[in-house]
Amino acid sequence: MTTVKTKLENVSSGISVFAAVVDAGTFAAAADVVGMSPPGVSRAIARLEKRLAIRLFNRTTRSISLTEEGRRFYEQVIPHLAGLEEAAAAASGSMSKVRGKLRVNLDPVCYRAILGAQLDKFMDAYPDLQIDFIARDRLDDLVTEGFDVALRFGRPRTSTLVARKLLDTAVVTVAAPAYLARRGRPMRPEDLGGPTHRCLEFRDPETGKPFPWEFHRKRKQIVVTTNGRLTVNDPGALLDACLAGSGIAQMLLLGAEHLIAEGRLTNLFPDWPDERFPLYVYYPSRHYIPAKTRAFLDFVVGWASGNLESKRGPAPLKKPRGQPA
Repeated sequence: MTTVKTKLENVSSGISVFAAVVDAGTFAAAADVVGMSPPGVSRAIARLEKRLAIRLFNRTTRSISLTEEGRRFYEQVIPHLAGLEEAAAAASGSMSKVRGKLRVNLDPVCYRAILGAQLDKFMDAYPDLQIDFIARDRLDDLVTEGFDVALRFGRPRTSTLVARKLLDTAVVTVAAPAYLARRGRPMRPEDLGGPTHRCLEFRDPETGKPFPWEFHRKRKQIVVTTNGRLTVNDPGALLDACLAGSGIAQMLLLGAEHLIAEGRLTNLFPDWPDERFPLYVYYPSRHYIPAKTRAFLDFVVGWASGNLESKRGPAPLKKPRGQPA
């Protein structure tokens, strides 16, 4: 019995070290987290790999990365490890404590929309929580990259992640008053295909090509071929160029609505209002959601349901059976 107990404790310890390495990114950084020496971390991982009969990490002299088997093992075991940690916290009376560091893969467009008074209130509500907002133009591998949550625009691709739709926002075609004073206002979307107007192109990170200029009105849809000479891949650069009067741009209403209301941008084709772009929140597993992740999910669901562009407020986040509130 003692031998079995010892083996279980050794495996549990190895899994904790494994999780620390994935989260920290290196053996040396994980050693600081778990209070071991880097060689000790390396030996613990080697012992765990031997017990599991799989290789968890690809190792080079400069970096480490999860193998495919290691990634699958992480996705399967971490929710259970987190559950054990929450159970221990419950026994000490602090199960609902929201604390630690939350790493969020954030679509750059979301920065302008989500920062502000609502986020300040959320941070005030959880003083022991630290948030890392890291802007990325693509989702990548949430688990391998060490993210807890991601906020991304666009339709989700097939993956093991949980994808929850937050809202749909309109795509608007806008220009600054200075541009319109200099070049005139286009009357139809087709006018953008001629030599009169300058269009600012935005590169799709998935394809590497500029997004097509689409216009939707109920069931009618047209695509206009533009001849943009300036292409950017950063939403902030697109917005700054448009505000400076450098050209006409298509962008998400979620980030431009207040500028239109203030008169700094003009919505050129309000009679073509029906092109929509979805915003999703992603997280690794629906079987267990850590307290810090659940708190942030509740925050973004509330933020989205209160947004004027949401057609209907999302339902409250449902907890799987047996999961603590």
